[in-house]
Amino acid sequence: MINIETPTYYTATKKYDLSFPMLEADIEADVVVIGGGFSGINTALELAEKGFTNIVVLEGRYLGFGGTGRNGGQIMAGIGHDLEKIRKDVGEEGLRAIFEISDQGAEIIKSRIEKYDIDADFCHGYGYMGFNARQEKTLAVWEKEFKALSPQHEIRLLVGSELKQIIGSDAYSSGLMHMGAGHVHSLNLLLGEAKALASHGAKIFEYSPALEVTYGERVTVRTAKGSVKASKLLWACDSFLNKLEPELHKSTINTFAFQMMTEPLSDDLIERISPIRGAYSDIRPVIDYYRVTKENRLLFGAATPFIEHIPGDLKAWNRNLMLKIFPYLKDVKIDLAWGGPMACSPNLFPQLGSLPNHPNVFFVQGYSGFGVTPSHIICKVLAEGMSEGSARYDLISSVRRTQVLGKDQIRPLLLTAGKCWHQLSGYWNGRR
Repeated sequence: MINIETPTYYTATKKYDLSFPMLEADIEADVVVIGGGFSGINTALELAEKGFTNIVVLEGRYLGFGGTGRNGGQIMAGIGHDLEKIRKDVGEEGLRAIFEISDQGAEIIKSRIEKYDIDADFCHGYGYMGFNARQEKTLAVWEKEFKALSPQHEIRLLVGSELKQIIGSDAYSSGLMHMGAGHVHSLNLLLGEAKALASHGAKIFEYSPALEVTYGERVTVRTAKGSVKASKLLWACDSFLNKLEPELHKSTINTFAFQMMTEPLSDDLIERISPIRGAYSDIRPVIDYYRVTKENRLLFGAATPFIEHIPGDLKAWNRNLMLKIFPYLKDVKIDLAWGGPMACSPNLFPQLGSLPNHPNVFFVQGYSGFGVTPSHIICKVLAEGMSEGSARYDLISSVRRTQVLGKDQIRPLLLTAGKCWHQLSGYWNGRR
Protein backbone atom coordinates (compact mmCIF):
# COMPACT_ATOMS: atom_id res chain seq x y z
CA MET A 1 0.00 0.00 0.00
CA ILE A 2 0.96 3.65 -0.43
CA ASN A 3 2.13 5.49 2.64
CA ILE A 4 -0.03 8.60 2.37
CA GLU A 5 2.01 10.26 5.10
CA THR A 6 4.99 10.49 2.71
CA PRO A 7 5.97 14.12 1.98
CA THR A 8 5.06 15.44 -1.46
CA TYR A 9 6.51 18.21 -3.58
CA TYR A 10 3.65 20.38 -2.41
CA THR A 11 4.10 19.87 1.33
CA ALA A 12 7.85 20.38 0.90
CA THR A 13 7.42 23.74 -0.85
CA LYS A 14 4.27 25.24 0.67
CA LYS A 15 4.42 28.97 1.36
CA TYR A 16 1.49 29.36 3.73
CA ASP A 17 1.95 28.42 7.36
CA LEU A 18 -1.74 27.98 8.05
CA SER A 19 -3.25 25.84 10.75
CA PHE A 20 -6.78 25.65 12.05
CA PRO A 21 -8.14 24.29 15.35
CA MET A 22 -9.93 21.04 16.02
CA LEU A 23 -13.67 21.36 16.55
CA GLU A 24 -14.27 21.06 20.28
CA ALA A 25 -17.74 22.57 20.71
CA ASP A 26 -21.32 22.25 19.54
CA ILE A 27 -21.94 25.03 17.03
CA GLU A 28 -24.48 26.09 14.42
CA ALA A 29 -24.04 27.25 10.83
CA ASP A 30 -25.87 28.08 7.64
CA VAL A 31 -23.69 25.66 5.67
CA VAL A 32 -21.39 22.87 6.84
CA VAL A 33 -18.84 21.43 4.40
CA ILE A 34 -17.19 18.06 4.94
CA GLY A 35 -13.82 18.06 3.16
CA GLY A 36 -11.00 20.60 3.01
CA GLY A 37 -9.72 20.12 -0.51
CA PHE A 38 -10.39 22.16 -3.65
CA SER A 39 -14.06 21.13 -3.77
CA GLY A 40 -14.88 22.04 -0.17
CA ILE A 41 -12.84 25.23 0.06
CA ASN A 42 -13.79 26.49 -3.42
CA THR A 43 -17.51 25.96 -2.93
CA ALA A 44 -17.38 27.56 0.50
CA LEU A 45 -15.49 30.56 -0.90
CA GLU A 46 -17.99 30.94 -3.74
CA LEU A 47 -20.82 30.89 -1.17
CA ALA A 48 -19.01 33.41 1.05
CA GLU A 49 -18.65 35.75 -1.91
CA LYS A 50 -22.41 35.43 -2.42
CA GLY A 51 -23.03 36.65 1.12
CA PHE A 52 -23.19 33.48 3.22
CA THR A 53 -21.58 34.51 6.50
CA ASN A 54 -21.87 31.42 8.70
CA ILE A 55 -19.97 28.64 6.94
CA VAL A 56 -18.12 25.79 8.67
CA VAL A 57 -15.57 23.53 6.93
CA LEU A 58 -14.58 20.23 8.57
CA GLU A 59 -11.38 18.55 7.41
CA GLY A 60 -10.45 15.11 8.73
CA ARG A 61 -6.70 15.69 8.49
CA TYR A 62 -5.15 18.93 7.21
CA LEU A 63 -6.17 21.11 4.27
CA GLY A 64 -4.98 19.58 1.02
CA PHE A 65 -4.29 16.13 2.49
CA GLY A 66 -6.20 14.49 -0.36
CA GLY A 67 -5.97 14.89 -4.11
CA THR A 68 -5.45 18.65 -3.92
CA GLY A 69 -1.98 18.04 -2.48
CA ARG A 70 -1.11 14.95 -4.55
CA ASN A 71 -1.57 15.98 -8.18
CA GLY A 72 0.36 17.27 -11.16
CA GLY A 73 -0.72 20.90 -10.85
CA GLN A 74 -1.90 20.90 -14.48
CA ILE A 75 -4.26 23.69 -15.56
CA MET A 76 -6.02 22.14 -18.54
CA ALA A 77 -9.05 22.91 -20.64
CA GLY A 78 -12.21 20.88 -20.26
CA ILE A 79 -14.31 18.96 -17.75
CA GLY A 80 -14.18 15.18 -17.63
CA HIS A 81 -12.44 12.90 -20.09
CA ASP A 82 -14.95 12.77 -22.93
CA LEU A 83 -18.11 14.87 -23.01
CA GLU A 84 -19.65 12.48 -25.54
CA LYS A 85 -20.22 10.08 -22.63
CA ILE A 86 -22.90 12.39 -21.18
CA ARG A 87 -24.69 13.30 -24.42
CA LYS A 88 -27.59 10.95 -23.64
CA ASP A 89 -28.10 12.66 -20.27
CA VAL A 90 -28.03 16.31 -21.32
CA GLY A 91 -28.86 16.30 -25.03
CA GLU A 92 -27.22 18.25 -27.82
CA GLU A 93 -27.92 21.73 -26.42
CA GLY A 94 -26.86 20.69 -22.94
CA LEU A 95 -23.63 19.24 -24.26
CA ARG A 96 -22.92 22.49 -26.07
CA ALA A 97 -23.62 24.50 -22.92
CA ILE A 98 -21.25 22.37 -20.83
CA PHE A 99 -18.58 22.60 -23.52
CA GLU A 100 -18.87 26.40 -23.49
CA ILE A 101 -18.13 26.61 -19.76
CA SER A 102 -15.50 23.84 -19.80
CA ASP A 103 -12.67 26.22 -20.66
CA GLN A 104 -13.33 28.72 -17.86
CA GLY A 105 -11.24 27.02 -15.18
CA ALA A 106 -7.96 28.77 -15.93
CA GLU A 107 -9.63 32.20 -15.92
CA ILE A 108 -11.38 31.46 -12.61
CA ILE A 109 -8.06 30.42 -11.05
CA LYS A 110 -6.23 33.47 -12.38
CA SER A 111 -8.90 35.88 -11.19
CA ARG A 112 -8.96 34.20 -7.78
CA ILE A 113 -5.18 34.56 -7.51
CA GLU A 114 -5.33 38.22 -8.48
CA LYS A 115 -8.28 39.06 -6.22
CA TYR A 116 -6.76 37.56 -3.09
CA ASP A 117 -3.06 38.01 -3.94
CA ILE A 118 -2.36 34.27 -3.73
CA ASP A 119 1.25 33.13 -4.18
CA ALA A 120 0.77 29.92 -6.17
CA ASP A 121 3.41 30.02 -8.94
CA PHE A 122 0.85 30.24 -11.75
CA CYS A 123 2.57 29.80 -15.11
CA HIS A 124 1.12 29.89 -18.62
CA GLY A 125 1.97 27.28 -21.23
CA TYR A 126 0.57 23.81 -21.96
CA GLY A 127 1.31 21.10 -24.48
CA TYR A 128 -1.15 18.34 -25.41
CA MET A 129 1.14 15.75 -26.96
CA GLY A 130 0.47 13.15 -29.66
CA PHE A 131 2.43 10.03 -30.58
CA ASN A 132 0.92 9.13 -33.97
CA ALA A 133 -1.21 10.22 -36.92
CA ARG A 134 -4.52 9.33 -35.22
CA GLN A 135 -3.70 11.53 -32.26
CA GLU A 136 -2.54 14.33 -34.57
CA LYS A 137 -6.00 14.32 -36.19
CA THR A 138 -7.58 14.56 -32.74
CA LEU A 139 -5.32 17.45 -31.81
CA ALA A 140 -6.25 19.24 -35.03
CA VAL A 141 -9.93 19.03 -34.02
CA TRP A 142 -9.06 20.25 -30.52
CA GLU A 143 -7.17 23.21 -32.02
CA LYS A 144 -10.34 24.43 -33.73
CA GLU A 145 -12.47 23.86 -30.63
CA PHE A 146 -10.04 25.55 -28.26
CA LYS A 147 -9.60 28.53 -30.56
CA ALA A 148 -13.38 28.95 -30.74
CA LEU A 149 -13.59 28.97 -26.93
CA SER A 150 -10.47 31.06 -26.27
CA PRO A 151 -9.64 33.26 -29.27
CA GLN A 152 -7.60 35.57 -27.02
CA HIS A 153 -4.94 32.90 -26.41
CA GLU A 154 -2.18 31.60 -28.65
CA ILE A 155 -3.20 28.05 -29.61
CA ARG A 156 -1.25 26.24 -32.33
CA LEU A 157 -0.85 22.70 -33.62
CA LEU A 158 2.83 21.83 -34.03
CA VAL A 159 4.18 18.82 -35.93
CA GLY A 160 7.58 17.30 -36.54
CA SER A 161 10.52 19.60 -35.90
CA GLU A 162 8.15 22.41 -34.85
CA LEU A 163 7.73 20.60 -31.53
CA LYS A 164 11.17 21.79 -30.46
CA GLN A 165 9.50 25.16 -29.88
CA ILE A 166 7.74 23.76 -26.83
CA ILE A 167 9.42 20.51 -25.74
CA GLY A 168 12.77 18.77 -25.83
CA SER A 169 11.63 15.24 -26.62
CA ASP A 170 11.69 13.01 -29.68
CA ALA A 171 8.92 10.79 -28.32
CA TYR A 172 6.10 12.75 -29.97
CA SER A 173 5.08 13.51 -33.54
CA SER A 174 2.63 16.33 -32.79
CA GLY A 175 1.58 18.70 -30.05
CA LEU A 176 -1.07 21.32 -29.41
CA MET A 177 0.33 24.39 -27.67
CA HIS A 178 -2.24 26.21 -25.52
CA MET A 179 -0.83 29.35 -23.89
CA GLY A 180 -4.05 30.01 -21.98
CA ALA A 181 -3.56 26.82 -19.96
CA GLY A 182 -0.55 26.06 -17.78
CA HIS A 183 0.26 24.93 -14.26
CA VAL A 184 0.08 25.97 -10.61
CA HIS A 185 1.28 24.99 -7.15
CA SER A 186 -2.02 23.44 -6.17
CA LEU A 187 -1.46 23.29 -2.41
CA ASN A 188 -0.43 26.95 -2.21
CA LEU A 189 -3.47 27.80 -4.31
CA LEU A 190 -5.72 25.93 -1.90
CA LEU A 191 -4.14 27.47 1.18
CA GLY A 192 -4.45 30.94 -0.34
CA GLU A 193 -8.11 30.25 -1.04
CA ALA A 194 -8.59 28.98 2.52
CA LYS A 195 -7.01 32.16 3.88
CA ALA A 196 -9.44 34.17 1.71
CA LEU A 197 -12.35 32.07 2.98
CA ALA A 198 -11.38 32.71 6.59
CA SER A 199 -11.21 36.44 5.84
CA HIS A 200 -14.92 36.25 4.97
CA GLY A 201 -15.63 34.94 8.47
CA ALA A 202 -15.93 31.24 7.70
CA LYS A 203 -14.75 28.78 10.35
CA ILE A 204 -12.32 26.04 9.31
CA PHE A 205 -11.51 23.06 11.52
CA GLU A 206 -8.71 20.56 10.85
CA TYR A 207 -8.27 17.08 12.34
CA SER A 208 -12.04 17.01 12.81
CA PRO A 209 -13.36 14.05 10.80
CA ALA A 210 -17.11 13.59 10.56
CA LEU A 211 -18.12 10.51 12.51
CA GLU A 212 -21.90 10.62 12.17
CA VAL A 213 -24.29 12.64 10.04
CA THR A 214 -28.01 12.99 10.74
CA TYR A 215 -30.25 14.42 8.03
CA GLY A 216 -33.34 16.53 8.48
CA GLU A 217 -34.51 20.12 8.12
CA ARG A 218 -31.35 20.87 10.11
CA VAL A 219 -28.41 18.57 9.42
CA THR A 220 -26.18 17.51 12.32
CA VAL A 221 -22.56 16.47 11.80
CA ARG A 222 -20.87 14.94 14.83
CA THR A 223 -17.08 14.85 15.28
CA ALA A 224 -15.03 13.35 18.10
CA LYS A 225 -15.25 16.44 20.30
CA GLY A 226 -18.03 18.54 18.86
CA SER A 227 -20.88 18.91 16.39
CA VAL A 228 -22.27 21.26 13.77
CA LYS A 229 -25.95 21.87 13.08
CA ALA A 230 -26.60 23.53 9.74
CA SER A 231 -29.33 24.28 7.23
CA LYS A 232 -27.28 22.86 4.38
CA LEU A 233 -24.55 20.24 4.07
CA LEU A 234 -21.97 19.65 1.36
CA TRP A 235 -20.17 16.34 1.00
CA ALA A 236 -16.79 17.14 -0.61
CA CYS A 237 -14.67 14.12 0.33
CA ASP A 238 -14.08 12.54 -3.11
CA SER A 239 -11.70 9.57 -2.69
CA PHE A 240 -11.63 9.93 1.11
CA LEU A 241 -15.37 9.43 1.67
CA ASN A 242 -14.65 6.11 3.45
CA LYS A 243 -18.22 4.80 3.11
CA LEU A 244 -19.62 7.47 5.44
CA GLU A 245 -22.42 8.28 2.97
CA PRO A 246 -23.56 5.00 1.30
CA GLU A 247 -25.50 6.71 -1.49
CA LEU A 248 -22.35 8.51 -2.65
CA HIS A 249 -20.00 5.64 -1.93
CA LYS A 250 -21.70 3.36 -4.45
CA SER A 251 -21.25 5.63 -7.49
CA THR A 252 -17.46 6.09 -7.61
CA ILE A 253 -14.46 3.78 -7.42
CA ASN A 254 -10.96 4.66 -6.24
CA THR A 255 -7.90 4.16 -8.37
CA PHE A 256 -4.41 5.52 -7.75
CA ALA A 257 -2.05 8.00 -9.38
CA PHE A 258 1.66 8.40 -8.68
CA GLN A 259 4.01 11.35 -8.98
CA MET A 260 7.67 12.12 -8.43
CA MET A 261 9.96 15.13 -8.53
CA THR A 262 13.56 15.34 -9.65
CA GLU A 263 16.40 17.09 -7.96
CA PRO A 264 16.83 20.77 -8.98
CA LEU A 265 18.02 21.00 -12.58
CA SER A 266 20.18 23.57 -14.33
CA ASP A 267 18.63 26.43 -16.27
CA ASP A 268 20.06 24.96 -19.48
CA LEU A 269 18.47 21.58 -18.82
CA ILE A 270 15.11 23.12 -17.98
CA GLU A 271 15.28 25.18 -21.18
CA ARG A 272 15.94 22.00 -23.15
CA ILE A 273 13.07 20.13 -21.50
CA SER A 274 10.58 22.97 -21.79
CA PRO A 275 11.34 26.19 -23.69
CA ILE A 276 7.97 27.52 -22.50
CA ARG A 277 8.47 26.33 -18.88
CA GLY A 278 5.12 24.65 -19.26
CA ALA A 279 3.02 21.64 -18.36
CA TYR A 280 2.34 18.68 -20.64
CA SER A 281 0.26 15.56 -21.04
CA ASP A 282 -0.28 13.14 -23.85
CA ILE A 283 -3.85 12.39 -24.92
CA ARG A 284 -3.94 8.64 -24.38
CA PRO A 285 -6.81 7.24 -22.30
CA VAL A 286 -4.41 7.00 -19.33
CA ILE A 287 -1.97 9.88 -19.59
CA ASP A 288 1.55 10.74 -18.57
CA TYR A 289 1.61 14.30 -17.23
CA TYR A 290 4.50 16.48 -16.18
CA ARG A 291 5.70 20.03 -15.74
CA VAL A 292 8.66 22.08 -14.68
CA THR A 293 8.41 23.86 -11.35
CA LYS A 294 9.52 27.27 -10.16
CA GLU A 295 12.45 25.58 -8.41
CA ASN A 296 13.70 24.04 -11.70
CA ARG A 297 12.50 20.54 -10.93
CA LEU A 298 10.60 18.21 -13.23
CA LEU A 299 7.40 16.86 -11.66
CA PHE A 300 6.24 13.70 -13.47
CA GLY A 301 3.08 11.66 -12.87
CA ALA A 302 0.98 8.84 -14.26
CA ALA A 303 -1.31 5.95 -13.36
CA THR A 304 -1.05 2.30 -14.30
CA PRO A 305 -2.42 2.03 -17.86
CA PHE A 306 -3.88 -1.50 -17.87
CA ILE A 307 -3.53 -3.58 -14.70
CA GLU A 308 -4.60 -1.88 -11.49
CA HIS A 309 -1.78 -2.18 -8.97
CA ILE A 310 0.50 -0.09 -6.78
CA PRO A 311 4.13 -0.22 -7.92
CA GLY A 312 6.53 -1.42 -5.26
CA ASP A 313 9.07 1.33 -5.96
CA LEU A 314 7.38 4.58 -6.97
CA LYS A 315 10.65 6.37 -7.70
CA ALA A 316 11.80 3.65 -10.11
CA TRP A 317 8.38 3.26 -11.71
CA ASN A 318 7.94 6.96 -12.44
CA ARG A 319 11.58 7.33 -13.46
CA ASN A 320 11.21 4.66 -16.14
CA LEU A 321 8.24 6.53 -17.61
CA MET A 322 10.16 9.81 -17.52
CA LEU A 323 13.12 8.29 -19.37
CA LYS A 324 10.88 7.15 -22.23
CA ILE A 325 10.15 10.84 -22.83
CA PHE A 326 13.47 12.36 -21.73
CA PRO A 327 16.21 9.71 -22.03
CA TYR A 328 18.90 12.36 -21.46
CA LEU A 329 17.75 12.64 -17.83
CA LYS A 330 19.18 9.20 -17.01
CA ASP A 331 21.66 10.61 -14.49
CA VAL A 332 19.16 12.89 -12.75
CA LYS A 333 18.29 11.95 -9.17
CA ILE A 334 14.72 11.56 -7.94
CA ASP A 335 14.18 13.38 -4.64
CA LEU A 336 10.60 12.40 -3.81
CA ALA A 337 7.85 10.09 -5.03
CA TRP A 338 4.31 9.81 -3.70
CA GLY A 339 0.84 8.76 -4.68
CA GLY A 340 -2.74 8.67 -3.57
CA PRO A 341 -6.28 7.66 -4.44
CA MET A 342 -8.59 9.44 -6.84
CA ALA A 343 -12.31 8.79 -7.17
CA CYS A 344 -13.50 7.85 -10.65
CA SER A 345 -17.07 7.94 -11.87
CA PRO A 346 -18.30 5.37 -14.42
CA ASN A 347 -18.63 8.05 -17.13
CA LEU A 348 -15.44 9.87 -16.00
CA PHE A 349 -17.45 13.07 -15.46
CA PRO A 350 -17.72 14.87 -12.10
CA GLN A 351 -20.84 14.22 -10.05
CA LEU A 352 -22.72 16.99 -8.27
CA GLY A 353 -26.22 17.53 -7.00
CA SER A 354 -28.32 16.84 -3.92
CA LEU A 355 -29.18 13.51 -2.31
CA PRO A 356 -32.54 11.89 -3.10
CA ASN A 357 -35.16 13.00 -0.54
CA HIS A 358 -32.67 15.39 1.07
CA PRO A 359 -32.71 18.65 -0.94
CA ASN A 360 -30.48 20.41 1.61
CA VAL A 361 -27.69 17.79 1.34
CA PHE A 362 -25.36 18.45 -1.58
CA PHE A 363 -22.35 16.59 -2.95
CA VAL A 364 -19.49 16.84 -5.43
CA GLN A 365 -17.11 14.01 -6.32
CA GLY A 366 -15.66 11.81 -9.07
CA TYR A 367 -13.24 14.08 -10.95
CA SER A 368 -11.58 10.93 -12.29
CA GLY A 369 -8.06 12.32 -12.16
CA PHE A 370 -8.85 15.72 -13.69
CA GLY A 371 -9.60 17.86 -10.67
CA VAL A 372 -7.38 20.93 -10.34
CA THR A 373 -9.02 23.02 -13.03
CA PRO A 374 -12.50 21.46 -13.34
CA SER A 375 -13.06 21.79 -9.58
CA HIS A 376 -12.97 25.57 -9.94
CA ILE A 377 -15.66 25.41 -12.62
CA ILE A 378 -17.80 22.73 -11.02
CA CYS A 379 -17.75 24.38 -7.59
CA LYS A 380 -18.83 27.73 -9.01
CA VAL A 381 -21.82 25.94 -10.53
CA LEU A 382 -22.43 24.00 -7.32
CA ALA A 383 -22.48 27.19 -5.25
CA GLU A 384 -25.14 28.54 -7.62
CA GLY A 385 -27.23 25.46 -6.95
CA MET A 386 -26.76 25.74 -3.19
CA SER A 387 -27.81 29.40 -3.16
CA GLU A 388 -30.04 30.94 -5.79
CA GLY A 389 -30.18 28.04 -8.23
CA SER A 390 -29.16 28.21 -11.88
CA ALA A 391 -29.74 26.60 -15.23
CA ARG A 392 -26.08 25.50 -15.25
CA TYR A 393 -26.55 23.68 -11.95
CA ASP A 394 -29.75 22.03 -13.15
CA LEU A 395 -27.96 20.89 -16.30
CA ILE A 396 -24.84 19.39 -14.73
CA SER A 397 -26.71 17.83 -11.82
CA SER A 398 -28.95 16.06 -14.35
CA VAL A 399 -26.05 13.84 -15.46
CA ARG A 400 -26.92 10.41 -14.12
CA ARG A 401 -24.97 8.67 -11.39
CA THR A 402 -24.72 4.92 -11.84
CA GLN A 403 -23.64 2.33 -9.30
CA VAL A 404 -20.27 0.60 -9.45
CA LEU A 405 -21.38 -2.92 -8.59
CA GLY A 406 -18.85 -5.10 -6.79
CA LYS A 407 -16.43 -2.25 -6.03
CA ASP A 408 -15.87 -3.36 -2.45
CA GLN A 409 -15.22 -6.99 -3.39
CA ILE A 410 -13.33 -6.92 -6.70
CA ARG A 411 -12.08 -3.34 -7.06
CA PRO A 412 -8.75 -4.23 -8.78
CA LEU A 413 -10.51 -6.48 -11.30
CA LEU A 414 -13.13 -3.86 -12.12
CA LEU A 415 -10.47 -1.19 -12.60
CA THR A 416 -8.30 -3.45 -14.74
CA ALA A 417 -11.28 -4.25 -16.97
CA GLY A 418 -12.23 -0.59 -17.12
CA LYS A 419 -8.72 0.52 -18.03
CA CYS A 420 -8.43 -2.11 -20.76
CA TRP A 421 -11.78 -1.03 -22.23
CA HIS A 422 -10.79 2.62 -21.93
CA GLN A 423 -7.57 1.91 -23.81
CA LEU A 424 -9.37 -0.07 -26.52
CA SER A 425 -11.94 2.69 -27.04
CA GLY A 426 -9.04 5.10 -27.50
CA TYR A 427 -8.43 3.60 -30.94
CA TRP A 428 -11.97 4.52 -31.98
CA ASN A 429 -11.88 8.12 -30.73
CA GLY A 430 -8.35 9.04 -31.81
CA ARG A 431 -6.70 8.85 -28.40
CA ARG A 432 -4.47 5.80 -28.98
